[in-house]
Amino acid sequence: MKTLKLLFTIIITGTLLSACTTIYDDGFVDYQPTVDEVVSSYDLWYVDYHRTTGTGDIPYVSRAFTLSFLNGILYANNNIVDIGRTGNGLGMDVGTYGTFNGLLATNHDLDGANDFEVSILSDNEIVLYNFRQNVSYYLIGYNVNTFDYDKLFYENIEYFLQEYLAWEKVSATGGTPNAFDDENYLEFTPENLTTFRSSQDDFGTQVADINWNYVGGYEVFDVTGFEDLKILTLNYDNGDIEEFELSVVNDGRVSLFHYNSETTYDFSGRGFIQFKKSEESVKSAKDIVRNSNRKRTIIKRKVKNRRNLK
Repeated sequence: MKTLKLLFTIIITGTLLSACTTIYDDGFVDYQPTVDEVVSSYDLWYVDYHRTTGTGDIPYVSRAFTLSFLNGILYANNNIVDIGRTGNGLGMDVGTYGTFNGLLATNHDLDGANDFEVSILSDNEIVLYNFRQNVSYYLIGYNVNTFDYDKLFYENIEYFLQEYLAWEKVSATGGTPNAFDDENYLEFTPENLTTFRSSQDDFGTQVADINWNYVGGYEVFDVTGFEDLKILTLNYDNGDIEEFELSVVNDGRVSLFHYNSETTYDFSGRGFIQFKKSEESVKSAKDIVRNSNRKRTIIKRKVKNRRNLK
């Protein structure tokens, strides 16, 4: 009896996948999976945008945190908030896909048709390359029940902070009195990915009525030895600088530990902005500005050591 051997070829050099089966004289079969088998092998593909290479851009991929390919339907999670719940984890139906001559052919509802060469890097990593735009996107495969939510939140923390119109202080514990005690609201905008505003308005103020008293720039730093912690600095235009340890409590709450006073502030998101397929989701002039700037860029953070506190 002849022996059948199935080889799932790992293409480190980025060779184009195609459906092909070669039968050798000894009866062994060298089987390369089809493009459809590869892209549908995981429930979710995390778009590791910070590894993107090339000169062009495919808008719907740039907006997505995850993509899914299921029975000809293309799904995307364009928000971090509610990820894992929207569309049973897959996100929204944003178009269709198929395969043609070894290519992944997608047809996005708004961005139209785009074809990709698909290459395998490892058992759960692939690269999508678009020739016309000369851009390569790196995707990491997960099943819904094994998805790395911490990785998503902390690798894309700037975008998570932008998904609410405001962050309202809901608690302050420990520490010594300081000027930041008076800051009740924070806003992080997509403007240059570094603009923040703050307000001392009373708790319970409607988001649309918040008077943003202060403005400045902010920066997020990676922390040596920690994957689930960031350092956030707020650089006020008046010269004041506030520095915090930033951690994610859940998809509607963050915790800021203020270094100078050793106070822990919790902020809750107000005014969730859902980024749908494109500008179709905007509801106001302010949202139009925020949504039109919502495109991921490659973020290269500086690294800081965690402070040693007394």
